[in-house]
Amino acid sequence: MLIPESRKIATLLLNKVSQKDWHQAIDTENILQKRSPEAARRLARLIRKRLLTMTPELWNMIAEGTTEIATQAMLAATVKDSRLLGDFMQKIVHEKWRMFEKRLSLTDLNNYFDTCAQIDPSISQWTEITRKKIRQIMIRILSEGGYLESTRSLSLMPVSIHPDVAEYLTSHKEKYVLKSLQATQ
Repeated sequence: MLIPESRKIATLLLNKVSQKDWHQAIDTENILQKRSPEAARRLARLIRKRLLTMTPELWNMIAEGTTEIATQAMLAATVKDSRLLGDFMQKIVHEKWRMFEKRLSLTDLNNYFDTCAQIDPSISQWTEITRKKIRQIMIRILSEGGYLESTRSLSLMPVSIHPDVAEYLTSHKEKYVLKSLQATQ
C-alpha cells in the first residue's frame, strides 16, 4: 500500500503545497525515491488519487499515525478508490472467514473476476496479463493490510480495525469502506 510514500504525499496535501512545490518535491527532490521522474509522478498521482477520496483528517492519520493506523487509513482510502477491492473483501474474504475457510486461492480471485464480468462485460476483455497483475496487487494489498499471512500462503488472518480508523469511517458515513475493512469480523 506504499505506506512510506503515502505518508510523504499525505504531508504534501496537508501542507497545501503549490503546484510548483509539488513538482519540486516529486521531480527534483525525488522524495518518493524512484529511479525516474516519470515513475515518481506516476506513483504520486496514484497515491494522491486514493487520498483525495478522503478528508485531511484521514491524511493526518496516514502522515502522523502509528504504522497500524497509517496502514488501515491507507487501506480505507484504497478501498474507497477501488470498488473491485472493496467488493472482494466484502464478498469473498468475508464469506471465507464466515465459513471457517482460512485460505484464499487464485481460483477465488479468478471466479470473482468472472462474476464481475457478468455485471461489467468490459472485465471479460481483460487479458490474462492484466488479470494476473490485478490479482498480484490485490493479494499484496491484503497481505500488507494484515488480512493475509503472506502473499505466498494466502492464509487469512483476523484483523481488528483500530478505534481511530473505525471512528473516522463511522463519523464520515463511510459505511461501505468500514464494512469492507471488517471482512474478518
